[in-house]
Amino acid sequence: MPKSQERCQEIREETRNLIVKKSVLYFARNGFAGTRISDLSKHIGIAQGTIYIYFKSKEELYDEIFAISDKIAGNDKLTMLAKLPVPADQKIKKMSDYLIRSLKEDEMFVAGIALYTQRLLEGEADQSFYKTTEKIIKQGQKEGTVVAGNARKLSEFYWGIVYLYAVKSLYTADAAMISSADLARVLLEDRK
Repeated sequence: MPKSQERCQEIREETRNLIVKKSVLYFARNGFAGTRISDLSKHIGIAQGTIYIYFKSKEELYDEIFAISDKIAGNDKLTMLAKLPVPADQKIKKMSDYLIRSLKEDEMFVAGIALYTQRLLEGEADQSFYKTTEKIIKQGQKEGTVVAGNARKLSEFYWGIVYLYAVKSLYTADAAMISSADLARVLLEDRK
């Protein structure tokens, strides 16, 4: 029995989504220059030509992945967290809990963080993670719960640690991870 048009469309969408999902992980591990479509097709488990049905070039696929990397990395959650009417130290603890839990449990999140950081280093990302964290840091400095210092540099330092553990997770099986309390401690005043 022939497939319906609806089922054919579903199969096309499933295949495209599979290509994007598996490519996110592959590009995060290998970078753009280190990725060949022939190797990527083997990684995904599909024919090389199938990738070209959905994407005209490696560049087009990479652009698609970059376009969604901040969403994968949870930028919307960070923005929502920053708007909560709670003290900054609670925001930092919640953010740190979310980040460490996601780094431990969600391979796509890890890849999203790595790709977002690559985009940032290439000047292609909007720096929203840094800016949102910087606002939380400034709030906490006014409240006396966040360490003193340049809020932008502190934000970059915090996210540098997150990136380090994302990369560690990409390349190391059973990577040891810091605790969310350790990550939060980077920004919070010691309250002994």
